[in-house]
Amino acid sequence: MSRIYVNQLTHGESIDEVFLVTDKQLRANRQGNLYLQLELRDKTGSIGARLWNATEELSRSFEPGDYLKIRGKTQVFQGSLQIILTHLDGIDAGRIQPEDFLPQSTQNVGKLMSRLRELLLAMRTPHLRALVECFLIDEDFVRKFTLAPAGIKNHHAYQGGLVEHVTTLLNIADRIAPFYPEVDRDLLLTGIFLHDIGKVSELSYDRSFSYTDEGQLVGHLVMGVEMLAEKVRQCDELMGEPFPHELHIRLKHMIVSHHGAYEFGSPKLPMTLEAMALHLIDNLDAKIHAYTREIRDDPSRESSWTPFQQSLGRRLYKGASTQAEDVEE
Repeated sequence: MSRIYVNQLTHGESIDEVFLVTDKQLRANRQGNLYLQLELRDKTGSIGARLWNATEELSRSFEPGDYLKIRGKTQVFQGSLQIILTHLDGIDAGRIQPEDFLPQSTQNVGKLMSRLRELLLAMRTPHLRALVECFLIDEDFVRKFTLAPAGIKNHHAYQGGLVEHVTTLLNIADRIAPFYPEVDRDLLLTGIFLHDIGKVSELSYDRSFSYTDEGQLVGHLVMGVEMLAEKVRQCDELMGEPFPHELHIRLKHMIVSHHGAYEFGSPKLPMTLEAMALHLIDNLDAKIHAYTREIRDDPSRESSWTPFQQSLGRRLYKGASTQAEDVEE
């Protein structure tokens, strides 16, 4: 029997299914009674869940990243669907198919990596090509790079999301580079490849999407600069000569400035042509992806508009309502 996924749930359904726990909080209501507030997910999305009259012992019996067999009923609360739980049990992870619980890229990751290698290894700047090769021959890095999401909630928040995001940026840069001959194409492509490399260690993505301790304390910008420095040293050995200091500085600048503004976490503003181009291309892909996701995943077929999106600061127009189209037909 096939499972029921989060995106199939509707109000008033009885649920007897396995979900991945991504967040857990033991709280007390106004009367002092304990209850569990959970975030449950599968590959199609996440949903909040509550278990009334919980105990500390039950709360200690599982952690985020564990799988639970739950029973309960769905209800709409303050405009959002949630599950009111009546029972939960832990499930051995060995009995689970992980691909059912973490979202995956819909694109072929192997083909994405082939395209990425094709673009990067065709660069004409010897030191940049050698630097990229130092990353691509690192099997542990490549494994993480092809598995990692590009984010936890915002854009490309699924396994394979990082390589999908980076390859899209490389394709965009490859198309627009002829229009801007002042921009160093090889430097731009290398900066695109490197800009989010710190996320392979900033994020945890084997069982659930979260931040590692180092990711929380340091962040992917600093971690990316450190990874770059390590590979530059390897590149020195590979080529038998020092990596050009000017190239190293420019690449570091592209990593630390690619968010584009201080309020978005950049310690530096883009101050080179390649850094500004990277920021704009990166922002374009992230925004288009986020808007597309909100429109696509909005469950309301009756409205031409999505609900107000706090992260975007606006509602999004979906076009004429599906219900109106159905009536016309």
